[in-house]
Amino acid sequence: MSEPTFLQLYKKHIIIWLLIAVFIVVALKLGIDEKIIVFVTLVLGLFTQLFAGLGALIAMVPFIGPLIVKVLAIPFFWILNGLGYFVGMLAIKRGYSGEFMKSRVLTLALLVGIVVGYIIGHIIPLR
Repeated sequence: MSEPTFLQLYKKHIIIWLLIAVFIVVALKLGIDEKIIVFVTLVLGLFTQLFAGLGALIAMVPFIGPLIVKVLAIPFFWILNGLGYFVGMLAIKRGYSGEFMKSRVLTLALLVGIVVGYIIGHIIPLR
């Protein structure tokens, strides 16, 4: 039995990437709010292992691919959280405490969504 080809391994991911790209283009043309488009894209991406597939695709590039994936994985959370605190200090000083709370809730929701999507993506196999 031969090894599966790239297209056989990532057929579902490629179809999902294309469907999400079409969704984004059509939604933007119809004038749907960008926040809704981002939310739907994140939800679809997390629950369909889209980001895990993209990371696997990047990791397939010899030598530099695994390095890129490692560099983007954990520091992304640290940078996002750190930027939230820094922007929060500036926002509170300028009187934007309500907007600051909304941004912190969105940041927390994004981080929890990424982690939950990663866990669900590894619990539910695509094959």
